[in-house]
Amino acid sequence: MTLPATPFRRRLLVPVTAALMLGLPLAAQAEVAFQYDLPAIAPEVASETQEKSGWATERFAVAAANPLATDAGYQVLKAGGSAVDAAVAVQMVLTLVEPQSSGIGGGAFLMHHDGEAVAAYDGRETAPAAVNGELFLDEAGEPLDFMEAAASGLSVGVPGTVRMLELAHAEYGRLPWAELFGPAIRLAEEGFAVSPRLATSLASEQPLRDDPLGSAFYYPDGEPLQAGVTLKNPALAAILREIAERGSQALHEGAIAEDLVARVQGHHSRGGAITAEDLAGYAAKRRDPICTAWQAYEVCGFPPPTSGHLTVMQILGILEHLPEVESPLDDDQGLSEPWLHQFLEASRLAFADRGRYIGDPDFVEAPGGDWSVMLDPDYLALRAGLIGEESLGSGGAEPGNPGELATAWASQPEQPEYGTSHISIVDEHGNALAMTTTIEAAFGSRILADGGTGLAGGYLLNNELTDFSFTPQDEDGQPIANRVEPNKRPRSSMSPTLVFDRESGELVASLGSPGGAAIIHYTAKALVAMLDWGLDAQEALNLPHAITLGGPVFLEEGRFPAETLEALNARGHDASERELVSGLQAIQRTEAGFFGGADPRREGVVMGE
Repeated sequence: MTLPATPFRRRLLVPVTAALMLGLPLAAQAEVAFQYDLPAIAPEVASETQEKSGWATERFAVAAANPLATDAGYQVLKAGGSAVDAAVAVQMVLTLVEPQSSGIGGGAFLMHHDGEAVAAYDGRETAPAAVNGELFLDEAGEPLDFMEAAASGLSVGVPGTVRMLELAHAEYGRLPWAELFGPAIRLAEEGFAVSPRLATSLASEQPLRDDPLGSAFYYPDGEPLQAGVTLKNPALAAILREIAERGSQALHEGAIAEDLVARVQGHHSRGGAITAEDLAGYAAKRRDPICTAWQAYEVCGFPPPTSGHLTVMQILGILEHLPEVESPLDDDQGLSEPWLHQFLEASRLAFADRGRYIGDPDFVEAPGGDWSVMLDPDYLALRAGLIGEESLGSGGAEPGNPGELATAWASQPEQPEYGTSHISIVDEHGNALAMTTTIEAAFGSRILADGGTGLAGGYLLNNELTDFSFTPQDEDGQPIANRVEPNKRPRSSMSPTLVFDRESGELVASLGSPGGAAIIHYTAKALVAMLDWGLDAQEALNLPHAITLGGPVFLEEGRFPAETLEALNARGHDASERELVSGLQAIQRTEAGFFGGADPRREGVVMGE
């Protein structure tokens, strides 16, 4: 197998909606129908850290953030389905059982490998055609408070997850599209046990209580649903039946789309700008991934509009040019202070470039005309030369100059990023994928839509537009690359990653994480731990977290000795502790097949045979 660094080979695609209308078969569908069986899975015992030892499989594996979602993907793979088939089933179940993180009202990035080539499917949300750079400014021209913007119609972007999955399924699906919705529909109709994580999220949530449908569904009698309660979602079941039968057209046109538009435009605090034309005109995109040589591996990730791969690989590339730390892991398999210092300083420099240069490639030109210029070894060596024994400190890392730009961009001010879920899958047909999917913040825009069904429940709409810069330009009037513009896709941190052996071309690993901007740190550290330090997937995911976006440093609460915090502060890092809840999923190839890991901080599991 040859991993291309140039545009990937293309196939002639027939859109699912057109295929359905013409009576054409979808991809290479299996003869035997998929039959879903309700699993005997109880919710996790707690929403806190859970000890996990990893899962070994021989033929295939699926890792997702909720056991019911993982099981749906497992049953699809067992029935002969492809990795993409399983991803469709997993995502639909996540919409139901993990609504706070992802769903059909949001967007996603999917990396896919078919045994020969890697493809990147872009289902990122887009800004409505009627918006401008002042979307998140108040009457005085000042940025809105984040939650005031997020929990409103202003923040809702045109969703893309379903259209993206439809595009990937048309090329790589083996089972019929409609059958993949069976697990989610049945669970929605017959009910599922509310997980501790969902219950905990509901208990700590306020803005969702202000949404009429959301309050009635998730807070019956004014109290949040408790863990273990059986919850049915008849509205979502009806919506998924429509999408199963009519494809993404059912979400983007007709009654379901009209309901979405009405709820966004008629929001009780600040109405949004989405129109029926925005929804009908949304197009998922097949992009060329960026595959980067690192050590003995080819690391393939998603290009802009996500900053994930570029920033992850800048961190790893800068670390390669620094003196090797003798003991990156301490005796208790924690992270040593010398390695943390290098990792955090590399992160500062990479995030400085991220804030200056990266945005939707349809609107923002790459430095030097090629995003890979940001990963040039000579450039990263220059960046590494800025790292010494003392920290550059908050705000001390300036953007570099990786290549000439047609337009001078201003650096984006730091602002919150949240949310998300990750799925990794390998099937027995030689396919693998990494898919990171989101509605942005927990519960997205806090708008529950029932598709106009009038039934209880529904699906949550994203607040993805708050991933844009709230301010369109800096104090000198220079534009910010990630400013709001019509039909533009907001910059993301999602980092779905596939890793290959550079010599053989064989798949080595699939991984990714939720976590807002910290996705980048979580993914970078997992890659180092698995591929450089030789830890297995679960050991790598168990490691404690440390992050910086260029300002203060945050260490995962309760996971580091006081001496580590003191040593970092002595170097000028301004470090403190805070909760850092990732949701890493990883599957790595072994001599016997595969080994999967799921983040102990969430409810995810791995299943396979």
